[in-house]
Amino acid sequence: MATSIAIASGKGGVGKTSMSVNLSLTFAQMDKRTTLLDADFGMANAHILLGVKPDYYISDALKGSVSISQTLCSGPIGLSFASGGSGLIDMLNLDKKTRYQTIRLFDEIADDTDILVADVPAGASDSSLAFVSAADKVLIVLVGEPTSFLDAYSLIKVAHLEAGLSNFSIVVNMTQSEPQAKAHFEKFNSIVQKFLDVNLDYVGHLPLSTRLRQSIVARKPISIEAKDSRENACFQRIAKNILNSPKNETGGIRFFDQQIVQSKRVG
Repeated sequence: MATSIAIASGKGGVGKTSMSVNLSLTFAQMDKRTTLLDADFGMANAHILLGVKPDYYISDALKGSVSISQTLCSGPIGLSFASGGSGLIDMLNLDKKTRYQTIRLFDEIADDTDILVADVPAGASDSSLAFVSAADKVLIVLVGEPTSFLDAYSLIKVAHLEAGLSNFSIVVNMTQSEPQAKAHFEKFNSIVQKFLDVNLDYVGHLPLSTRLRQSIVARKPISIEAKDSRENACFQRIAKNILNSPKNETGGIRFFDQQIVQSKRVG
């Protein structure tokens, strides 16, 4: 059964989409059949970092004009990519029914996918919470700034209290060193544990890197352009740690719901 991973952040500008793209490519390098969903509907930009141009979007599949498989375009290393669509005003505020339909669309590719990575909108909007709570695992991208701490805490609080999530993986981005990253995590974890009964797992860090910024500008993901770099080693470590992190087991709407997928196979 496919594993779904939501990559989220409390605020924008912390490197969430770059994390989503490079981790997805890292999973593909690990011989995992990987699909990246840019779920930041209306503001989607993962396709820019990948250097691909989708012919169809999730909005087209929701209208019934194409299947979810037809919205997938091919990225590097066999990565499959689905985009919500950039600049589509009607996709900016999905209602509950549309969010459910979007999640169910991916049942069609359950047998062809090992890992689904969902790059969700920053913050704790209804759309963000829907995709976060539908995933098996949640990765929160954090930077060592008070605003990042505050907004990430708010996201975790809402996901825990409203959706019943208890397990969160934390990656610290833009750090000077691994010890600094761990110090940021320990500080953030101590704040969270004072108020919430949740489990936070530190899964790794990424350095403050000129080479990483240059790869974003050049639209050449560093995970494939610089395989022997320390940045790529960090992505590999993060990917392995996420796969070993605990899943969230909730009774709500889920990606690849086993009972629904099985019933479609029988039907």
